[in-house]
Amino acid sequence: MNKTNIILPAFVLLFAACQNQPQQETKQQKPNIVFILADDLGYGDLGCYGQQKIKTPNIDRMASQGILFTQHYSGSTVCAPSRSALMTGQHTGHTFVRGNKEIQPEGQEPLAASVLTVAEVLKEAGYTTGAFGKWGLGMADTEGSPNKQGFDKFFGYLCQRYAHRYYPEYLWDNDHKYLLAGNDWNNKKTYAPGIIQKMALNFIRQNKEKPFFAYIPMVIPHAELIAPEDSFLIIYDSQFEEIPWGFDNITDDPHQGNEYGTSNFEVRGYAPVKNPRAIFAAMVARLDFHVGEILNLIDELGIAENTIVIFTSDNGPHQEGGADPDFFDSNGGLRGHKRDLYEGGIRVPMIVKWPAKIKTATKTNHISAFWDVLPTLAEAAGVTTPENIDGISFLPVLTGKDLQQKHTYLYWEFHELGGRQAMRKGDWKLVKYNVLEPERITTELYNLAADPREENNLAAEKPELVKELLELMKNAHTESDVFTFQAKTVIK
Repeated sequence: MNKTNIILPAFVLLFAACQNQPQQETKQQKPNIVFILADDLGYGDLGCYGQQKIKTPNIDRMASQGILFTQHYSGSTVCAPSRSALMTGQHTGHTFVRGNKEIQPEGQEPLAASVLTVAEVLKEAGYTTGAFGKWGLGMADTEGSPNKQGFDKFFGYLCQRYAHRYYPEYLWDNDHKYLLAGNDWNNKKTYAPGIIQKMALNFIRQNKEKPFFAYIPMVIPHAELIAPEDSFLIIYDSQFEEIPWGFDNITDDPHQGNEYGTSNFEVRGYAPVKNPRAIFAAMVARLDFHVGEILNLIDELGIAENTIVIFTSDNGPHQEGGADPDFFDSNGGLRGHKRDLYEGGIRVPMIVKWPAKIKTATKTNHISAFWDVLPTLAEAAGVTTPENIDGISFLPVLTGKDLQQKHTYLYWEFHELGGRQAMRKGDWKLVKYNVLEPERITTELYNLAADPREENNLAAEKPELVKELLELMKNAHTESDVFTFQAKTVIK
């Protein structure tokens, strides 16, 4: 037999294999994406951001293995509009949902069918997509349903008002109610965050062989302040002097609810709590444990190297249901809390881990916001970034490149409490309160580089800069059919 006849087919096979190799490598290079969103976790609630009273070893470890952002901003200062900005890549002057507009008996204003979400972008790129936790952007029978906004799988709370209660009768499994064993508004047996976490971990296990996007908007540590009597609570019980909350029947507190099992039980509001500080610390510790479970599973499955894990929070720390953010320095010394457009209400922690691309134990002061997430993940997935968004990919920051584009400005508007607006351009920040009440409008200007606590209002000293930022603010806002916000330009 001629040797050439033996060698040639082998060479052809080897050549064919080599020709196919780049396609295989390209497919493998598309990263998995896990986006973990805490609920009402403040800038200073984590050890890696300076927290002293609560231990967060897993998230701190994540920071040591990735990159920590010091100037990252949420989409808004409350839940629904912040999540809308995250999903759509648009700030609150443009995004579809701009406020917590409630719908009865369950749900909030839904996203429209025309809205393009990050889940739809990634699904089109071949990702399997799942969301586990709190949605708040439309019920199952609306166009805002997560299943109609790009998610193959959803499990959790569709209604953020129901997410005020941690022992609900049911959660949602796609468009079906999932009854929680032992929960009937009288009895408390199944702690919702635990079952949601199991579903999220199962999704990661089931999709380890293909690119997946796991969006995990956890409900912790949003009020109500309640937790099982387990090891997390034992660690912090009796450590702090406590101020019980919710037992004095203060009728003018809109967040005061009633205890499970009472004859007049209502879902609205939060249950009373005897030890709110210990409970809050235990909830943050549980959040940290759940993040650790996700990181450990990714390691065990052998997919950590090319999995992007992002951890952040939807807005600043809340003061509801007995929470005491000042005691814990939850806003990291910044001014304001949830519902404020000062730094404490919108500057949030963000940590990104991606061993294949990100150097360990790095920090960045790059100024970024929720609307940057969509273009960043689109670029990481190798797909075209949609048009008509406000976001700018921060992938160059993650991968250590020098060509990072920067924002001309960041803009927020808030439709409650008389209307509020904020604009950041470089180190300068303009804040307007009582926008919808011309006789009460206040206009404040701060230099965040020199005054990160926003204590020295320079508006009177720099009228031309105020005028410039007001014009930018005016142009950043567009009216919508759902939310109207007639922003005034009066300076006082």
